[in-house]
Amino acid sequence: MIEESKGVTIMRRADELARHTEAPGLLTRTYLTDAHAGAAGLLAEWMRDAGMNVRRDAAGNVIGRYEGLTPDAPALLTGSHFDTVRDAGKYDGNLGILLPITCIAAWRRQGRRFPFAIEVIGFAEEEGVRFKATLLGSRAIAGTFDTSVLDKRDDDGRTMRDVMADAGFDANALRAAAFKPENALAFIEVHIEQGPVLLDAGLPVGVVTAISGASRFLVAAIGLAGHAGTVPMTLRRDAAMAAAEIGLFIEKRCSSISGLVGTVGQFGVPNGAANVVPGKAVFTIDIRAESDGVREAAVRDVLDEMKNIAARRNVTFDINQTHEAKSVPCADWLQDQLDSTIAGSGLPVRRLPSGAGHDAMAMAALTDVAMLFVRCGNGGISHHPDETMTAEDAETAASIFSRFVENFAPRR
Repeated sequence: MIEESKGVTIMRRADELARHTEAPGLLTRTYLTDAHAGAAGLLAEWMRDAGMNVRRDAAGNVIGRYEGLTPDAPALLTGSHFDTVRDAGKYDGNLGILLPITCIAAWRRQGRRFPFAIEVIGFAEEEGVRFKATLLGSRAIAGTFDTSVLDKRDDDGRTMRDVMADAGFDANALRAAAFKPENALAFIEVHIEQGPVLLDAGLPVGVVTAISGASRFLVAAIGLAGHAGTVPMTLRRDAAMAAAEIGLFIEKRCSSISGLVGTVGQFGVPNGAANVVPGKAVFTIDIRAESDGVREAAVRDVLDEMKNIAARRNVTFDINQTHEAKSVPCADWLQDQLDSTIAGSGLPVRRLPSGAGHDAMAMAALTDVAMLFVRCGNGGISHHPDETMTAEDAETAASIFSRFVENFAPRR
């Protein structure tokens, strides 16, 4: 009988895991729903089959431990999340759990263990869909869980605290879910890129340098409504055109530096009509960069330009900052080991930032972190059912992860 390759196993299990969904015909798996519980049970089964001891913590994380040569040895941590956005793809998050489970199963068959333990963490919540609070699983592990979110309510009006209790998890025990820093050697997350950089470069994997920081704003431009036929162009206080001018400035400013990105993702004219000069426009701004200095400079320039536009067009802007997150650098010593592993596999080494957030952001409060990006196809689309990757790339990533672990040199 021919043994199934790691890549084929990973892809097959991604298909099986996707069957646990709240919505038939599409993949939606939010925190502590029945579909979420089914996925957790399947991950735990695969972990046990791979030779791991499995436990659940108070946040609902699924944790499998593959012991080292010495009992209770510090662990190299890895994993990702198994919750999803609505109408999601099959690989975002899930890949980072399935891949190390598959590699550990191979080591068990070989009778191979290491001077350190390996812990695979299926983080129960990262996307923030149900309670509008992100990274709950990894924050619990890192000891940075904000207990104020326990009072947030889902769309049915139920608090997170009550939902956890009904699922058998004690919110009062969340503090005990935190790992001790001395027991964690590092954290490495394997994740699809969620973008087209590796695809366009023709590369199966890349090494993440940092998870970009982000600044987000909700802005209302306030002008004066008027009749489209009777208000002269020179006398208009057009809120929509003022907002559009800002959007164009953001596009130009953020195109000037590699790695800096700016997005106006929502743009609307409340109660607008075809024959009315808009008196109000509402829009969002999202600015991200690997370097906090680069991002903060861009934000300052955008805010300054908004003042200029407001004065010139005789409008006002109501600016509310909705999010601010600093960038999280990946540890140089871990990047170097990933670089060596990739080069030793005969592949070109490509470093790139992550514009999207990941569990590694929260885990950086506990230990040094690294990320291995895996190419996704179909133009790099993600958070969508058309998200795709190949078994060949899964096999390559599994091989690199295996070699990384087999040659892992802890910093201390």
